Amino acid sequence: MGKLKLVVLGNAEELGRKVNKELKKINKMDTDYLVKITESRFSNGEGKVAINGNVGNTDLFIISDVGNYGVSYMMHGHQHFMSPDEHYEDIKRVIAAASGHASRVNVFMPLLYESRQHKRRGNESLDCAISLQELEKMGVDNIITFDAHDPSICNAIPRLPFENFYPTHIILSELIDNENILDVLVVSPDMGAMERARYYADMLNSDVGVFYKRRDLSKVVNGKNPIVEHMYMGADPKNKDIIVVDDMIASGSSMIEVAELLKSRGANRVYLIATFSLFTEGYDKFIEAYDK
Repeated sequence: MGKLKLVVLGNAEELGRKVNKELKKINKMDTDYLVKITESRFSNGEGKVAINGNVGNTDLFIISDVGNYGVSYMMHGHQHFMSPDEHYEDIKRVIAAASGHASRVNVFMPLLYESRQHKRRGNESLDCAISLQELEKMGVDNIITFDAHDPSICNAIPRLPFENFYPTHIILSELIDNENILDVLVVSPDMGAMERARYYADMLNSDVGVFYKRRDLSKVVNGKNPIVEHMYMGADPKNKDIIVVDDMIASGSSMIEVAELLKSRGANRVYLIATFSLFTEGYDKFIEAYDK
């Protein structure tokens, strides 16, 4: 194993600086672990990455936030915001640029690419498994992420280390230290998040509830069957402090509806916890509802 180096893509610069600072503190050295890179885009949207420093015989960590929708470039004269697909391609470009030089290549994606497409229904693509296998074939030695949507996706790469860290302890510590939580109830906003909610409930020694999303299976809107009703099952939320737990939210509409339904049932305070917020719209509406 060689010296540790960091390649931080433009979508994770703040995180990269913090990691670099912590490494200096841990190792009690003023060594800069960051390796400069150049990310270029052509007018048609194609790109390339050049590593401007020496990564030979290094333990290289590539840091990328594929969920960062605020990075843009000019494509055909128009501002274009980068998608997760484009961020993922840039990770592969860094791997290709480091190929044959770094002794080990580690990919750190706080949000695992395509993690919501982790299982197949009918003739669907299996994107998360395919991307992980692709990284393995390119010579990646380790993949690191936070709170994968379905941790069993690691079965797609059984010979490759897959480090899936949970922020549960930190979240609960912050909540307990800063909020006077009394009679608490943990609630899952849907059946898919039930295992995560039960874990939180075990840590807090509390009861647990769940909402079942009843959908109209005769319609498809934006690729999904629209939700007709959120049906609650579980302990009575009346006069309880509620912790609603999920791993990621996009628009936040389901969380807002769940919070409103819990308040209508007499809940005291409602805390909405999501590891990743993938807001593309409706952020102000979500914050307004959360503040209530």
